[in-house]
Amino acid sequence: MPADKMHVDEVDTDASLVGRLLAAQFPQWADLSIEPVRSAGTDNAIYRLGDDMAVRLPRIHWAAGQVDKEHRWLPRLAPHLPLAIPVPLAMGKPSEGYPWHWSICRWLEGENATIERISDPRQAATDLAQFISALQRIDTTGGPLPGPQERGVPLAMRDAYTRDAIARLHGMLDTGAATAAWEAALQAPRWHGAPVWTHGDLQSGNLLSVKGRLSAVIDFGCLGVGDPACDLIVAWNLFSPESRDVFRAALPVDDATWARGRGWALSVGLIALPYYKDTNPVLAGINRYAIDAVLADHKRGA
Repeated sequence: MPADKMHVDEVDTDASLVGRLLAAQFPQWADLSIEPVRSAGTDNAIYRLGDDMAVRLPRIHWAAGQVDKEHRWLPRLAPHLPLAIPVPLAMGKPSEGYPWHWSICRWLEGENATIERISDPRQAATDLAQFISALQRIDTTGGPLPGPQERGVPLAMRDAYTRDAIARLHGMLDTGAATAAWEAALQAPRWHGAPVWTHGDLQSGNLLSVKGRLSAVIDFGCLGVGDPACDLIVAWNLFSPESRDVFRAALPVDDATWARGRGWALSVGLIALPYYKDTNPVLAGINRYAIDAVLADHKRGA
């Protein structure tokens, strides 16, 4: 597989393709500069268009429906949220050999909010908790329900995939400890409340910071309404134990939801690590961090 690809059946994109798509569908922007953006994102190839726009093209078939969803819902969610989110400007159609809808969005300044770039992790934990709380308060009428393998479903629906990932990681980590932590998470009571809005993929690659302060949340491809536990994965894939405690204290979350969130962080990490360990070392590192954090929590009975 070429070094810049993350999926065997990924669609090829480049700046030339973007230029042809723009010339055919949005000629008013066709003369702007087009620069590829290096990203650990797995679903979309991103190109900076001029100074203040971005073009996003789904890389893989399972991401093809994200454009319609983001264009429909992000403008409705944005006014209610305390952090910036992408602003869709235009939706492109399949053309020039490219098979799916694609999007043009407003460019958001900032850099990925890794823990090294956050000047005050406790403040970041509080800011992100406030974002999640605000998202959960938004009316979900008509919101997209998750499919069987998507974020927000009952944790038990991931059991077979998670156990398969554990088996594939034999020799890379303590599979006995991973199995024990996963089975403990499965014991947590299911969510019985009304479905709430969830981002579904909160991790440093989908968070932006400016001058060390959390500024934006991006990539809403996993957006849906369901169990809020899936938005707690960031507690383990980004934060230290100390800032994790701050994050939890700032959220309206019960013990069962926190336990399911820990299970989500473990499951996502276990499934992603073997898939991306050779093609996306940044994402693999994020997921290895999450696995180690969950196993440490489980070991000390947290």
